[in-house]
Amino acid sequence: MDPIALIGEPWGDYGLIDCGHGRKLERYGPFRFIRPEPQAMWAPALDRWDAHGEFVPGSDEDGGGRWQFFKQPPRDWPLTWREVRFSASNTPFRHLGFFPDMAPVWDWMRGRLDGASDPECLNLFGYTGVGSLALANAGARVVHVDASKKSVEQARANAALSEMTDKPVRWLVEDAAKFVGREVRRGRRYDGIILDPPKWGRGPNGEVWKLEEHLPGLIADCRQLLDGKSRFLFLTVYAVRMSALAIGELLRQSLGDLGGTVECGELGVREETRGLVLPTAIFARWSR
Repeated sequence: MDPIALIGEPWGDYGLIDCGHGRKLERYGPFRFIRPEPQAMWAPALDRWDAHGEFVPGSDEDGGGRWQFFKQPPRDWPLTWREVRFSASNTPFRHLGFFPDMAPVWDWMRGRLDGASDPECLNLFGYTGVGSLALANAGARVVHVDASKKSVEQARANAALSEMTDKPVRWLVEDAAKFVGREVRRGRRYDGIILDPPKWGRGPNGEVWKLEEHLPGLIADCRQLLDGKSRFLFLTVYAVRMSALAIGELLRQSLGDLGGTVECGELGVREETRGLVLPTAIFARWSR
């Protein structure tokens, strides 16, 4: 497999303005924020960054830190991607309520469903639901699963903000791995699966998730939910010392009997100032 890149381009409500020296300056609607970015090892293009706030990281690489505000932004504010509206906010985990580098993934998934009759998709670790709403508005029935009750509540609120509460989405607070295991035992199948597992996490009942240990088993179970008429599986991995080629081979061996194509590579976001690409995550995908 030769790795490829999926590059998120700026749009009206989001843009990577500049990056360098381990930080990045982004716009989220009318607000600008600075966040840590270890992969921005080069020098920034601009001499001065004007921002509403900055996330100051903790002393260890596994988390921690706080927001420091120079101009007080609202508690949350609406943004739009295509026809999906959702709320942005300064979360304690340095994120702003969605992952902008996923925009080309949402487009790709919707393209894979072209011509499918009443498709059904599974969104594991679905976070605040932007991807689920993008799929639902493209005609798919969606099962959205996340262990965080707060994230699922925000996903429901985003559906209301998008005026999509009538779309066929099941919002579930569940441990993703346990839910997939039950779906396998129930003999369920899906046309598409998207999964964005964390490096480490806990389920709603204290279940422990460790990516390196549990990802192969989860992918094996996801294979059982796909069949000869399924269209795609998309896996993203953030913040781990892992290779795109490694997860690509995992998908090739797990899903190779279905035919189709397995690809892997990097997600990135294009900087507005110079046009360079800032890498953000690795991915592997199967499609037919």
